[in-house]
Order: sequence, then C-alpha cells, then structure tokens
Amino acid sequence: MGDFVAEVHEWVRRRAAIGPQSRRARRFAHFGSGSIICFPPAALFGEQAIRIGSGVTVGPNVSLTAGMAPGQPLLSDRIVVLGDRCLIGRNSSISGHLSIEIGDDVAFGPNVYVTDQNHTGIDPTLPIGRQAALERPVSIGAGSWIGTNAVILPGVTIGARAIVGAGAVVTRDVPAGTVAVGSPARVVTETDPDSRATTARRADLPDG
Repeated sequence: MGDFVAEVHEWVRRRAAIGPQSRRARRFAHFGSGSIICFPPAALFGEQAIRIGSGVTVGPNVSLTAGMAPGQPLLSDRIVVLGDRCLIGRNSSISGHLSIEIGDDVAFGPNVYVTDQNHTGIDPTLPIGRQAALERPVSIGAGSWIGTNAVILPGVTIGARAIVGAGAVVTRDVPAGTVAVGSPARVVTETDPDSRATTARRADLPDG
C-alpha cells in the first residue's frame, strides 16, 4: 500500500508541475523552454509580471510572486525576472513589488528569501505595519550562488559569480567574484583579477 501511495504522489507531482506547455504557463509574461515550476508552489501570483528564462528549475514549496496579492494592478510586466538555467531551491521565496532581476546560471539553496520591499519605522507615532513601505530594486548577477537560508534585502546588487554564504543577511552590495557571509553580510574573500582564483581565508566560510 505504501508503494502505491508513493507512486500516486509522484504521478500527481509530475502532472501538476508547471512547464512551458501547461495552461498555467500562459499566464506568465514569459516562460522559457525546458523550464519547470515543481509542485506544489507555496504561493504563485502576479504571473503577468514574472519572466522565466529557459532551462530554469523552481523547486517545490517556493513562493514566486509579483505584487502584494492576486489581482492587484502592477507597476509593469517586468517585476520578477529569472535568467536562463537558474535553480531556485525548495522553500525559497522571491517577493517582487518593484524589480527583482536574477541573471543567468544563478543557483539558490533551500529557504532563500529575496524581496525588494521592506517596512520602515520613520514615523514613531505610527505602527510600523501602517507606514509606507520602502521599495528598492534588487539585482543578482549571473553565475552567483546564494546559500541556504540567506536573505537578500531591498536595494542590494550582487555582482556576477558572487557567493553568499548560508544564513547570510545581505543589506548592502556584494561585488562580483567575492564571497559574503554573516549578518549583516560582509565580504571575506576577493577574486584575484589575474588568476581569477579566490584568495585564502576560506576557514571563515560556513557550510552551504
């Protein structure tokens, strides 16, 4: 009986995944060939402002959203962009309101959170939840790796081929070809411009 249930579950998982030929894919601003959104998604709305490149894999239980809620008028048809051959790990969340651009060949570990909007506490007379939100674009450069449980906050630009360590909270830009870890994240290694190799201090890096 257990094997039968597992087989049914696997069949449902495959059939319910979103691919380029599925009806749900037509809602997206673009859905590239060879891409898949695995079942089940945690949240999926604002597809008309989400662009997915070719060969992208979005893992199960991922939130991929544009706007605050389904049916909301959106600023443009290009709020969340995933480049070609991206891998978004399970349980991750990409929450776009203004602009989140993720380049080609970017990989996320599980449980990564990326947002271009955050609350502010500028007015001490109002609850934070009632104050105007801060919105700033986010960009993650091609070939980067974002480790498990990392958080990417509004206004951040991560350069090409950068590494963000597991559990890092990124509040400022990460230059191309560097490794950033910690909360708030700080750069701990740099790329040698001659050899293109990463320098020492690897002992500072966490797993993931």
